[in-house]
Amino acid sequence: MVRDTDCFVCCHFQSVVLVWYHCVTAMSKTSQQSSYLVLENFIGGKFVSCRSHIDSYDPSIGEVYCKVPDSGKEEVEAAVAAAKEAFPDWSARSPEQRAQILSKLANLIDENLEEFAQAESRDQGKTVTFARTVDIPRSAYNFRFFASSLLHHTNDCSQMDHMGCLNYTIRCPVGVAGLISPWNLPLYLLTWKIAPAIATGNTVVAKPSEMTSVTAWMMCKLMQQAGVPPGVVNMVFGTGPKAGDALVGHPDVPLISFTGSTATAQCITERSAPYCKKLSLELGGKNPAIVFADADLNNCIQTTVRSSFSNQGEICLCTSRIYVERSIYSEFLDKFVAAAKKWRTGVPSDPGNNNGALISKEHLEKVRSFVALAKSEGAIIHCGEGVDQLDLPERNASGYFMPATVISGVSDSSRVMQDEIFGPVTCISPFDTEDEAVSKGNGVRYGLAATVWSQDVGKVHRVARRLQAGLVWTNCWLVRDLNLPFGGMKNSGVGREGGKDSYHFFTEVKTVTIKH
Repeated sequence: MVRDTDCFVCCHFQSVVLVWYHCVTAMSKTSQQSSYLVLENFIGGKFVSCRSHIDSYDPSIGEVYCKVPDSGKEEVEAAVAAAKEAFPDWSARSPEQRAQILSKLANLIDENLEEFAQAESRDQGKTVTFARTVDIPRSAYNFRFFASSLLHHTNDCSQMDHMGCLNYTIRCPVGVAGLISPWNLPLYLLTWKIAPAIATGNTVVAKPSEMTSVTAWMMCKLMQQAGVPPGVVNMVFGTGPKAGDALVGHPDVPLISFTGSTATAQCITERSAPYCKKLSLELGGKNPAIVFADADLNNCIQTTVRSSFSNQGEICLCTSRIYVERSIYSEFLDKFVAAAKKWRTGVPSDPGNNNGALISKEHLEKVRSFVALAKSEGAIIHCGEGVDQLDLPERNASGYFMPATVISGVSDSSRVMQDEIFGPVTCISPFDTEDEAVSKGNGVRYGLAATVWSQDVGKVHRVARRLQAGLVWTNCWLVRDLNLPFGGMKNSGVGREGGKDSYHFFTEVKTVTIKH
């Protein structure tokens, strides 16, 4: 329900999280269904119960701990109606007024950072350290960034003196934005969509992944305190085939922003085609790292281990193919495997661990199947799956853990090199020439990101230009200026996100001509 005072909302938020934390801890020991956290949809500024629910698992122990609404057409209809009702007032507010609310929401997330980090770790399986230092700070910064960015856009203007006319452009919010976010960086990527959508004057119906809905639900508890009017942000929890399909196919939702798999994006494209909806699709990746002989090997190996295995390899930007110039291949392989063996996987709450658990039992089995396929095709598994045993506490024995895995000797045509694995697995292969390296890098259907390692300035510019990827990092990884475009080529997506690109996507441009 909607609370009356800011003070009460803040206290209520903290007490709910505290009760939830102890409740789930007790539940894992007793397995009592009455201890499950039961989420509710957030529609029109109020929490609304749902008749049916989906089990949500704690990946680190492999047990159900949460019940997520199994929403469908009815709930989506109510959320869209609330968003439509809120749109006229919200879109009429000045950019400065909307920016103040986004900034307040950012501050509230910062103030509750630890509660959010603990929840994100338990819900997704990632380490608390990663959630505390990456996911939640970036979630707050998304609101803060777009609150500022919104105030600095300019429009076009042209004079036609010979016609006595002045032309200029204005940008208007689109309406109700449908936002569908994934399970790997739950709050991080959800706020990356919500922030620009509402900053530009749209209202929102969001559907987080049914596997990682808790931090989205927690954020809803802060909406009134931040000053977000009822109906501006609506959260409908559920699966893609039910809630997602109803949202994408709704005639009053003219815009869809989706992050997830290429296969799901194809369904979204087909479903939305009859309505000519605006689409932003940020999809999968099979990202190469190209390491030339003149690379700074120490920095390269340290960074590429991180880019391959961070967040259990469950980041669309992770490196899954490493191509190394043949003259340094053996040295690189030995050093890389040694470094990968030091990448610790275990209980998410242990600050000494680099990785936690994968998202689900099904996903763990899928990732393992790729390693088994590589082995059956004659590849060498240097470390990780099937080679190194994890030392886990008894409580976590049924968790979905997998150690960092390094493979060599895989054919470029193998599914292991062609398909997105989305786990802590990377493959290393040699190359002889720059042209071969570029050809191998471009030899998949994806084109999201790439990294190039060389101290030759001319070479990195040349290779970066030739690689078919929306983002190319040289001698670094995951350095992001949010003002600049983010997105992929080929099967890695449609459209771009970022300061100006998100502003353009979440608005419609209108040309006005005045004759005087």
